Amino acid sequence: MTRIVVTGAAGFIGANIIKGLNARGIDDIIAVDDLTQGDKFRNLADLKIADYIDRDDFYDAFADNFFGKVEAVFHEGACSDTMETDGKYMMDNNYTLSCGLFQACQERGTRLLYASSAATYGGSDTFRESPEFERPLNVYGYSKLLFDQRMRRQCGNDFKEMKRQVAGFRYFNVYGPREQHKGRMASVAFHQFNQFRAEGKVKLFGEYGGYGPGEQMRDFVYVDDVVAVNLWFLDHPDKSGIFNLGSGRAQPFNDVAVGVINALHGQPAGQPFNAASAAQAGLIEYVHFPDALRGKYQCYTQADLSALRAAGCHHVFDDVQTGVAKYMAALSAA
Repeated sequence: MTRIVVTGAAGFIGANIIKGLNARGIDDIIAVDDLTQGDKFRNLADLKIADYIDRDDFYDAFADNFFGKVEAVFHEGACSDTMETDGKYMMDNNYTLSCGLFQACQERGTRLLYASSAATYGGSDTFRESPEFERPLNVYGYSKLLFDQRMRRQCGNDFKEMKRQVAGFRYFNVYGPREQHKGRMASVAFHQFNQFRAEGKVKLFGEYGGYGPGEQMRDFVYVDDVVAVNLWFLDHPDKSGIFNLGSGRAQPFNDVAVGVINALHGQPAGQPFNAASAAQAGLIEYVHFPDALRGKYQCYTQADLSALRAAGCHHVFDDVQTGVAKYMAALSAA
C-alpha cells in the first residue's frame, strides 16, 4: 500500500489533497499539522487517514525513519499570511523546516511535492519560473523564493540531478471549500459569500495601480484543479521542477463578485448581472484601497503554464464563472 504524508493536512490545500487521495482509495496517509486553532479539525473529520502527528514532533521523527517507507510527501504546511511581518518566524516555518524535510526525503528515498507561491513574483509583470522575474514584495514571498532557489541549487536548474522526484508548485489565487479557518487570508470569494449573506452586497477595492474599481486582475484557480495537478505529478514520478499552478488566465475581481452575486441573488429576468449592473443595483460596493497594502499588492497575476504543459500536464482549468458557481453551491449546502 502507498503511504503518503501530507503536511498542513488540516489546512485548505492539504485537506483537499487528502480528499483527492481518498477518492483514489488511498488512505494510508500520515496527516501532519498544528491544531492550536482547534476548529481546523473540521477539515479532517470527514477524511480517511492512518494517523495524525503534531508538526512539532513530525520532522525529527520522519528524519529518524519513524514512519517506515513513505512514497511521497505533499508539503503544504507553511505560514501563508502575507501580512506577517515577523521574518524570523516566517523563515523558520517556510524555509528552515522545508530544507530539513527535503534532506530527509532524499535520505529516505521519498518524493517531495511542495507548495511554493506566486508571491515569489511580487512586483513582476511576467509570471514565468525564471529568476529574472522573481521580485517578492514581502517576507512570505521571499521565504518561498529562497526555498525554490535552494531546490535549484540542490537539484540543478533542470532538476535532473535528483534520483527521486522534487516538484514545487507556485500556487496563484486558490479558492474553494475547506478554507473557512483562514480568516483574513481566505479567498475573496469566501469573504464575498459571507458579505452577501450578511449585508446583501459584496465589497471590492476601488481604483488602484492604474486599474479601475474592481478591475485589478488575478489568476484565480479552483482548489479541485490544484489537487488534480498535484495528483498528476504523483502519477508521473519522473517529472520534477518548479511549476506555476494557476488557471493561466487573469480575470478581474469584478468577475468573482459577479459570480457570487449571480449564484446567491439570482439573475434578473434570466439575464445575469455584470459588474456595471450589479453596482447600479447596489450589489457591489467599492471601498477605498487600504493604505497598509500600498506598494505590497499585486494588481495583476497570470500564470505562464508553458513549463507545466511542457512536462505533459494538460489539465483543463475552470474559469472564474465555473469555479465560483461550484464554490457557492458547496458553501450554500454546508
